[in-house]
Amino acid sequence: MYQVIYSADYLDRKPSVSYFDFFDEMQDYLLEEVQRRVDWTVQHSPYQVSEEDLKSFEEIEWTLIQILEGENVKEMKTINPSIF
Repeated sequence: MYQVIYSADYLDRKPSVSYFDFFDEMQDYLLEEVQRRVDWTVQHSPYQVSEEDLKSFEEIEWTLIQILEGENVKEMKTINPSIF
């Protein structure tokens, strides 16, 4: 079982929490959600966004994610999102 905690920013007091039974489901969710949030940032930016900016936005999004893995909620341990 995997638990994904995805904050809107570093001070988010009520982050999005999602649970997944399979690694592939979690991976698909994270890749789509990171892309969705980066797209939103680009679409709402008043400035022209470069490739370097896109990479930076994506890196920031990945820092807002915490992934826990375990047999049940009480036994979950943090794993590194850099596995993607």
